[in-house]
Amino acid sequence: MTNNIKALLATTALFFSTQALANNGCAFDEKQEGFIATCSEEKQEVILTGEVQAQTLVTELDDFTQGYKSYQVDEAAIAPLKSLQTPTEIVVIIGTWCPDCHRETPRFIRIMEAANNPNIKVTYIGVDRKKQDPEGLAAKYDFTRIPTFIVKQDGKEIGRIVERPETSLEVDLAKILD
Repeated sequence: MTNNIKALLATTALFFSTQALANNGCAFDEKQEGFIATCSEEKQEVILTGEVQAQTLVTELDDFTQGYKSYQVDEAAIAPLKSLQTPTEIVVIIGTWCPDCHRETPRFIRIMEAANNPNIKVTYIGVDRKKQDPEGLAAKYDFTRIPTFIVKQDGKEIGRIVERPETSLEVDLAKILD
């Protein structure tokens, strides 16, 4: 048998075996091209939507836990956060499936713990891949990328950090709150 025929037979066998898998509870990924199907059960992806607790993120999701444990807060940079007297709300819109959120959100949680300021209230809103949540909490905010950190005082937005900070979360937050 020639190599071309062997390749054709192998490709045909692969195609039909993946079709059998696809008909047994597996499906093609929406953006995946070609004949290979994947089982959603194999992904074991956790997508939390709606209001999410920081403690849940850093104790129950490995991608967040590791970043949380390893991040060292810049203590000098958070001095303004520690001394903040004005009541401040920070809304953090995240996707538990998002690599940028895996990087930035655990850092932010560490920063807020280190600041330990009762004048700062943080709300985490988890969104799905369409950037929505069932309660429509995230829909109240104009955002396109995540994570988005929205800083508010007196009910008005005074600044935000989108996707990644310019310098660091500590420095960028201090600039917003200055």
